[in-house]
Amino acid sequence: MPPLFDLSSVRKCYGNIIALELESLLLWPGRLYTLTGPNGSGKSTLLSILAFLLKPDGGVVTYKGERINWDGNNPNRLRKGVTLLHQSPYLFSGTVNGNVAFGPKLNGIKGVELRRIVGEALEMVGLSGFEERKIAQLSGGESRRVALARALALKPEVLLLDEPLANVDRDSAQLIELLISDLPKKGTLVVISTHDSLQGERLKGEEIRLKDGRLDNSNQN
Repeated sequence: MPPLFDLSSVRKCYGNIIALELESLLLWPGRLYTLTGPNGSGKSTLLSILAFLLKPDGGVVTYKGERINWDGNNPNRLRKGVTLLHQSPYLFSGTVNGNVAFGPKLNGIKGVELRRIVGEALEMVGLSGFEERKIAQLSGGESRRVALARALALKPEVLLLDEPLANVDRDSAQLIELLISDLPKKGTLVVISTHDSLQGERLKGEEIRLKDGRLDNSNQN
């Protein structure tokens, strides 16, 4: 089985500062990777490149064997299979249902199928029956879980998570970790950035450690 992502000589700079410089990085389908390293080590930059949202200054990125042409159309096409959940995800005002159904609606899904997808996504994050709950009524942990449900409703091949447990209550954190750890069994590639050194052990993930934008003792295969 070939890697899902293949990054070669990828480099990204902000002015004179090197944010990311990777000689080689392979990410395989159905695996979970924990992305660790201090602030400013390049974690968010790498996630944005993997989500096809940030064009590197040099190097080659291939996804499913297809080289990314950053000035062409294939990033927009391939992005449909990749979902990035930011550290502070934005939720639309209104109801939980409106948020979780947003992505599937854009993909033309409606009616019974749409309700099924929304219900399944909310069940996965432990929020069954929250469809008509107002976003303004949710706790911080519930809001984070709704954002995750919205991402899962898209059924992504790749789920990228930027500090998903930051400022989340303990019960929500445990539920989210359990859910995340189960996704690779269903074939989803998961990359999660974290400052928690023990999270990788709990999730049974493979560590990608960054330091000054470079791989630091990565245990990539």
